Amino acid sequence: MTNIRSHKGYNPTFGARTWIDPASVVIGDVEMGDDCSVWPMTVIRGDMHRIRIGQRCSLQDGTVIHITHASDFNPGGWPTTLGDDVTVGHKALIHGATIGNRVLVGMGSIIMDGAVVEDDVIIAAGCLVPPGKTLESGHLYVGSPCKQARALTEKEKTFFKYTAANYVKLKDEYLNDQ
Repeated sequence: MTNIRSHKGYNPTFGARTWIDPASVVIGDVEMGDDCSVWPMTVIRGDMHRIRIGQRCSLQDGTVIHITHASDFNPGGWPTTLGDDVTVGHKALIHGATIGNRVLVGMGSIIMDGAVVEDDVIIAAGCLVPPGKTLESGHLYVGSPCKQARALTEKEKTFFKYTAANYVKLKDEYLNDQ
């Protein structure tokens, strides 16, 4: 596939039952877990650092995932890591950040270099997570720059596994159509 490319000897690797839309691009040092889905126009570019994506992650249309390279300004750089059961909304940008487990990244959000999003977090649509900011577990974040709005409800916490399972089911339909 021309949409899955090696770079500097690194080949993307994918877990079982992962679906990569032909209109997306995955390059270089990228590892994805089982049951992930990469939707149209998404770019995952591990060319100057590594990208690690856990199990049951869904990267919606137009998402960009990149890294921060090592330099005199940033020794070591920042890889990008997503935990398990992460749903990334349409047109989100994640750049050199660490995302925990059970996170919803809202549509059009930007998560910048060195940011850390702990487990069980909802990032509302259009949020800007500034460089180096940590979003604490169990909260909703809104705004640009983002601010902690409130604690998540128990019902909202059940949504993480629901939405991950829903996208696993949908990508299975796509896999079965091939």
